[in-house]
Amino acid sequence: MALPNIFTKKAADEIVARINQLTPSTAAQWGKMNVAQMLAHCNVTYEMSFEDKHPKPSGIMRFILKAFVKKSVTNEVPYPRNSRTAPQFIVTDAKEFEREKQRLIAYIGKAQQLGEAHFDGRESHSFGVLNKTEWNNMFYKHLDHHLTQFGV
Repeated sequence: MALPNIFTKKAADEIVARINQLTPSTAAQWGKMNVAQMLAHCNVTYEMSFEDKHPKPSGIMRFILKAFVKKSVTNEVPYPRNSRTAPQFIVTDAKEFEREKQRLIAYIGKAQQLGEAHFDGRESHSFGVLNKTEWNNMFYKHLDHHLTQFGV
């Protein structure tokens, strides 16, 4: 079953509505992050897409990511609870809830406005060139996983 298309206004608005249900005290149903850390964690995917903030993986690591991780990140199968997190996505320091929330909403809006054509055939930070469906699945599945983690 295809995941909702995060590049459509409808799907982006639905995700943002879920984000807007979160409060600074929303508790996780599993995992170690608090809600502000989770929002910061979700921002990393977009930082890697729009900013030059995170170092790209080395050649060997990139090969490993493309060969062994890419499929699980870009397919339609939901992430299992408590699955391993890549080091650059681990957030352990205190984060400001409202700031991270607004950054995430802005990133989702930017991706939606750019549209799937912008992403189709574009190189990702870690997995090489992705098609529009792989980009969609990567964005949507990650957000859905963590919003579900926090009960929204």
